This record gives sequence, structure tokens and C-alpha cells, in this order.
Amino acid sequence: MNSPIAVVTGGLGAIGLATCRALAKANFKVIAADLPAARSRWDDIQRSMENLDIHFETVDVSDFGQCGQFVQHVESLHGPISVLVNNAGITRDAVLKKMQPADWDSVISVNLTSVFNLCRQVVDGMCERGHGRIVNISSIIGQTGQFGQSNYAAAKSGMHGFTMSLAREVARKGVTVNSVSPGYIKSAMTDAVPQELRDQILATVPVGRIGQPDDIARAVAFLCAADSGYITGVNLPVNGGLFISF
Repeated sequence: MNSPIAVVTGGLGAIGLATCRALAKANFKVIAADLPAARSRWDDIQRSMENLDIHFETVDVSDFGQCGQFVQHVESLHGPISVLVNNAGITRDAVLKKMQPADWDSVISVNLTSVFNLCRQVVDGMCERGHGRIVNISSIIGQTGQFGQSNYAAAKSGMHGFTMSLAREVARKGVTVNSVSPGYIKSAMTDAVPQELRDQILATVPVGRIGQPDDIARAVAFLCAADSGYITGVNLPVNGGLFISF
């Protein structure tokens, strides 16, 4: 029996790569999707893959046409997509009075419009086959807001609104749609934060540590499992207790 196909966008970033590994260990054939510029890192990354069934493809997730071509290409090579993890994201931080239209547009396009672009391409096939898992990687910032990140907060909050709506549309077709909201996770983005500020952040996290990419990957793999079909439309916070709500 062929392994089901999972696509992870932003697949070569810290959370994306951990998610690819977790899904591959759960017996998916995984397509790590990222920008063409990321290809130069792929050869080095492959050597750490432990013979896992992970493949690399390029796509600009902000481009609807490219997303359609990407899905057709993946399905022609590997088979129908069973799992889509929308993880690609960028930041362009600035307080609103200094934020430029390009800063707003790029973050909304990559972080939010991309979710529409790819879901629109795969959801019909999932519904026809009677099974599918979509997981959108949101952020604690979408729940709490953050100084200088109105664009990022709007995109991540909008992602969960999209999640809830699509979940209602496709629930009876065997397709679940959920989001995961990471807190502060060790990555190139958080490593760039000055140490003093990182120490301040750590002091506010109840579990007493910064999250690891594997913390997110485990949550995603749980939501993508075949027996997680009664969980849909939820936002699963993975933030060490930094933000707790209903």
C-alpha cells in the first residue's frame, strides 16, 4: 500500500522541517515545499533525514497560479495529497505609523492568502476521496497581538477565522481543518532576538523554557492522524502556558 502524501509549506524552516520529519515517521510520504532559493540548503538537509521519505519541491505560496501548478505536479509524481500543512510565513515588523504598504501586502500574501491559494487547490480532491487533513500554522500573536506586528497578527488571526469556516464546509466529507498556534519557538527568527529580550520572554513562560520545533511537529502529527477525524475547527495552542484561554 502506498504511503499517503503530505505537503508542508515553509518545509525547510525550523518548524517546517520538524513537521516533515514527524509526518514521515508517521508513514507519510512528505513533500517539503519552499521557495526556489531554499534549494541550496536541501542537499545538506537531506543528509540528516535518516532515510525518511521526504522530497523537496519549490513554490511561491503567494501566487495562486503557481500553487495550482505545484499541486498538479506533486499529484502527478506522487499521488493525491491527503495532508496539507500551511506553515509558510514571514515577518515585516514595524509600528503602524511606519509600516509601508509593501510590508502589509507581503505578510498578508505569504501568511494568509497562501492558505486560500493552497486549500483551494486541494480541498475538492480531499472531499471527493472522503478524507483529508489540513493544518494551518497560526501563532500566539494572532491571539494576543504584539507591538509592531499588526500585519502579522492580522494574518495569523485571519488564518484561524479561515480554519473555522472551511472546517464547517467540509466536515461531512471526511476532511478536517485545524490550526496550531505556536508560542515562542526556537528558530532563526527567535535566535535573532537580543539575548536580554529573550531572557525576558523566557521569564514569562510558565513551563520555564522556549519551545522546540518538535513541540509543534508533534501537535501537527496528532491532528493529521487518521483517527483524529472528530477534531475539526479547533485552534490548538502550543505555547508553554504563555497564553491560556477557552
